[in-house]
Amino acid sequence: MRTPQAAERRARAAVAPEEAQVTGLTHEGEGVVHGGKTAFVAGALPGERIRFQRTRRHRQHDNAELLEVLEASPARVVPRCPHFGVCGGCVLQHLSPAAQLAAKESELRDALTRVARTAPARWLSPLAGPQWGYRRRARLGAKFVRKKGTVVVGFRERTAPLIAQLRACDVLAPPAGTLIAPLAALLTELDIRERVPQIEVAVAANGTAFVLRVLTPPSAADEARLEAFAAEHDVRIYLQPAGLDSVHQLGCADEPLNYRLPRYELEMRFSPTDFIQVNATVNEALVQHAVELLELTPAATVLELYCGLGNFSLPLARHAAQVVGVEGDPALVARARGNALHNGLVNAEFHVADLAAAPEAHLPWMRHAYTHVLLDPPRTGAREVLGAVARLAPQRLLYISCHPGTLARDLGVLVHDHGFALAAAGVVDMFPHTAHVESLALLTGGGTGGTGGTGGGAAATA
Repeated sequence: MRTPQAAERRARAAVAPEEAQVTGLTHEGEGVVHGGKTAFVAGALPGERIRFQRTRRHRQHDNAELLEVLEASPARVVPRCPHFGVCGGCVLQHLSPAAQLAAKESELRDALTRVARTAPARWLSPLAGPQWGYRRRARLGAKFVRKKGTVVVGFRERTAPLIAQLRACDVLAPPAGTLIAPLAALLTELDIRERVPQIEVAVAANGTAFVLRVLTPPSAADEARLEAFAAEHDVRIYLQPAGLDSVHQLGCADEPLNYRLPRYELEMRFSPTDFIQVNATVNEALVQHAVELLELTPAATVLELYCGLGNFSLPLARHAAQVVGVEGDPALVARARGNALHNGLVNAEFHVADLAAAPEAHLPWMRHAYTHVLLDPPRTGAREVLGAVARLAPQRLLYISCHPGTLARDLGVLVHDHGFALAAAGVVDMFPHTAHVESLALLTGGGTGGTGGTGGGAAATA
């Protein structure tokens, strides 16, 4: 019987290896080879001469396998992790940290030039932090593999819809990174080993949490094993039998997880499944940068859209007369209100609203006047709210983004359609060793639209 895998192997064997120069990186961290049909080669770096073999054909490009590096880039380094190349959690460990930052800044510059058709008046120095042990939030897959007789725990493999079998992870914050193998051994012992497909990880200032998605309730013996693991490793185990509202801690509930923003004397409480910025050190720097770039006065009134649990809103409230945060997730809004109360802030209020649609003028929070606006949208960007934001005519608008393409798209609208000027932009290395690009952009001026301002001017490095 002929299988698709066998057919693919035969097709690959029929393709002759090629040699070429790598000219760039894709958004996924693959080397780009031009000359004939473009090929994307995982593991190849710009400037290298390589031997490669095309493995899968697409309309616009081919995927290819790296066979040999003939001339290595001076920026190539030895990956620290033994799982690199198989695990999809990191794709750039073979590129030096400085070169990773340069590549991310290049991607942002290219997006602003091609999509936004503008450039910032100045480039901000990149915000960076620790390269290892930084990731305090993650989602791991889990699967009992009968042939191996064990539960496999890890991120998805880079080139296959499988879970990479990790022993440890150097980018996960301690102690989570060293507990993957013990966690896999624990799950293997459970009666419900085949009914635990996912584990959420949250590392807080006051504890480490593992949230097990359980498709079948654990037996009494399973609960005893889980509680023993939690006690031995000083972690918290939570169970999620259904939706997010079903998450509960096994055993006696501890105080809420928290992280701190010492500069602003804030303690931020969160649930182990809440969205928080994954890199604690870089998040602290980013919050400080946001406060400084907005140049708030004691009379300032600030609107933050996509505010989450108040990560930016509450530090801003330390410097402004009033801050209004808006978020689509009611649970996060409740958390933000609780964090304001917990930290004694009475000048911050929070509202639930669907920001995937243009906000209506009659909404209570839209009837305020604001001097400053902060946007921190998901990867899809903030397109639906741009018109409403422009009508508010803030003095300064700070846009924090996790996707250069949607950031550039939205900046183009704000600059060319609404008359804002792009005062500054830069990258934030929130996810070292990955191709993920976080960035921020500061805009000034602007109005109700139609001014056709070009913004930007010549770029200068800050």
